[in-house]
Amino acid sequence: MNSQSTPHRPFVAGSKITDSWYFVGRREELDFLTSHISADQPTSINVVGERRIGKSSLLYHFCQTYEQLLQASGANPQQYVAIYLSLQEASCHTQSDFYQAVARKLRKRPSVQTNPSLTDPLSQSSFDNKSFAEAMFAWKDAQVLPILCLDKIEALFQYPQEFNNGFFDNLRSLLDGNALMVIIASYKKLDIYSSQRHLTSSFFNVGHVLPLGDLTLNEAEDLVRLPTTIDRSLPPALSPEKQQIALQWGGKHPYFLQLAGLWLWEANKGDRPLEWAKHQFDQQAKRVPGRRLDWRRIWHGFRWVILGFKSLLGVPQTIGAGVNKVIEFGIGFIVIVVVSLALLGLISWLDVSQQIKGLLCSTWGSAIEQWCQAK
Repeated sequence: MNSQSTPHRPFVAGSKITDSWYFVGRREELDFLTSHISADQPTSINVVGERRIGKSSLLYHFCQTYEQLLQASGANPQQYVAIYLSLQEASCHTQSDFYQAVARKLRKRPSVQTNPSLTDPLSQSSFDNKSFAEAMFAWKDAQVLPILCLDKIEALFQYPQEFNNGFFDNLRSLLDGNALMVIIASYKKLDIYSSQRHLTSSFFNVGHVLPLGDLTLNEAEDLVRLPTTIDRSLPPALSPEKQQIALQWGGKHPYFLQLAGLWLWEANKGDRPLEWAKHQFDQQAKRVPGRRLDWRRIWHGFRWVILGFKSLLGVPQTIGAGVNKVIEFGIGFIVIVVVSLALLGLISWLDVSQQIKGLLCSTWGSAIEQWCQAK
């Protein structure tokens, strides 16, 4: 889109980001991909992350911008061709389907269309393991490395008779021969799938694993400031106050941030109350499958709980210090419990401070009310 025009809505929730103008963050991840591609020995990568964490958007954006990224790193982008292929959308039910889908994507690249040494090997009506390997080694002779960004590889496992050890061994031989590179997005590490599916191919020992998690704080703040983050001449879609609300609702999770920004923007556009936006956000957020447990976060959460219970041993002493000390103790303990539950993922961080204040003020009577007002 024209960056000089004012976008209607910069937030994308529920699908991969296909307009690179709206893609924010993931600089470290993009640098990781670029450095492993441009190395003397290119190494394939497995991008691993939970649902809605942004794997598809990352792979798609990389394919849109790989030429600029490689050039910035000092590599010659003419020696590479990257394509994005969603194996769920491509209807790859057979090996031939897969190879044809790859060939079609490669042929569509502008740098390929004008180079007969690249188009001719891909002009066959069908491919098998042998003919596809021959086509890729022809590309190697032309000194061009195809990079396959394969999304949702889990779709292939639905057809075990087709996508068997022979198929994956063929891909592995191309990787070992530097005739092909793959960047594979998956929910789990590839070696876990090979164990579950009883696949013994060394293809699943792909070079490097890139875990994809939450955005950094700076990236999250950049996201809620769209489109100003990308073009300072454009006003942000959300006011500074709404930006902070979006960060409270979504944390640093890319999907939840996009979702929060979307409904806050819709509420503002339709002159609807904040409660309406919160309801819409909650309804869609709860449809996302539970995030994987982070045992470090859980341990830290339990440490806070343990410390809170440990401090209970000092209650008799605090009683002697007067009601204010007791109130301070009780408030501190409840804060510890609520924060611990948030760390465990049992409750969200949404407006935690306001809910703590409301709970205490409504539960402990006028003494707490006075304390809350004083604070």
